[in-house]
Amino acid sequence: MNTQNPASFDASPFDISLTFADTVLGDNQRWSTWPAITPSERGPLPWPDWVVTSADAVDTELGVLKTGKEADVFLIERAVPGDPAQRTLLAAKRYRDETHRTFHRSTAYTEGRRTQNTRDARALARKSAHGRAVAAAQWSFAEFAALSRMHERGAPVPYPVQVNGTEVLMEFIGEGKEAAPRLAQVKADAAQLADLFDQVADIMRIFAAAGFAHGDLSAYNLLVHDGRVRVIDLPQIVDTVSNPQGLDLLHRDCVNICDWFARRRLERDPEELFSELLAASFA
Repeated sequence: MNTQNPASFDASPFDISLTFADTVLGDNQRWSTWPAITPSERGPLPWPDWVVTSADAVDTELGVLKTGKEADVFLIERAVPGDPAQRTLLAAKRYRDETHRTFHRSTAYTEGRRTQNTRDARALARKSAHGRAVAAAQWSFAEFAALSRMHERGAPVPYPVQVNGTEVLMEFIGEGKEAAPRLAQVKADAAQLADLFDQVADIMRIFAAAGFAHGDLSAYNLLVHDGRVRVIDLPQIVDTVSNPQGLDLLHRDCVNICDWFARRRLERDPEELFSELLAASFA
C-alpha cells in the first residue's frame, strides 16, 4: 500500500532543479513537479497509463475550474513537448494559507489527528508564517492521503497523481476541457435519480467499511460523468472510531444526502441508511 501519512510532509515551496536550455516556458508554464517529489508523495501503484512521469514534461495552466473559500482548482495540462503520447489533463487543487482563506474548517474534522514534527507543531500554535504554510499543507496532504486510501478501497474518487506543498494534482473528471457537472446541476428523471442515489449510498458504504465518513457530503461534492458518480473534496475525511464526532458526522452525511433527494421527490430514509452504514462499519 502506498499512502501518505497526512501528519508528515514538507511544506516548502516547489523546488524544481531541472533546466532545459532549448525550451522556453511561458508565464503559465512550469517544469513538471513530478521529478522533485518523493515516492510517498506520488499516487498509489500501479500508476495509470495516462500518468506522465517524464522529467521532460511541462505543466501548462489552462484556466480555473473552481474557486473556493479555502482552495482553488485549476486545469493543468502535463505534456512532453513534441510527444502527443505523453499528454494528460489534471486538476490542480491549491490550498491557501489561513491569511488568505475566507473559511476555516471546524476542528471537529481534525480531532484525533496529530502533527509529529515538533517544529511544525510549535509554528502551528504560534500561527507564524511557517505555521500558516504548515496548516495549508496539512489539508493538501490530508486530501492526498484520503484520495489514495479510498482509491485503493475501490471508491470512485479522482486518482491522486501527486501532492507537493499546498498543491494536490489529481485526475481531471470531465469531457474535453469541460469539468463534469456536480450532482446538484444534473437534471434527472425518477429512475435516474434512484440510480444516482444507489451509487451515492454505495460510495458511503465503501467509506464506512473502511472506518471513515466523508464528513461534508452533499450534492456539491459529487460529480456525475457518463452517468457515474464520483466523490471529491476529501480533506476532512473523518475516522468514525478515533474521532469523537465521527458518527455524528456520518449521520449528518446521511441526512444531507437523503434531504437533497427528497427535495427532488425521491424519498429515502436517512436513519435506515445510517443503520446500514453502521453495520458496514462494524462488519
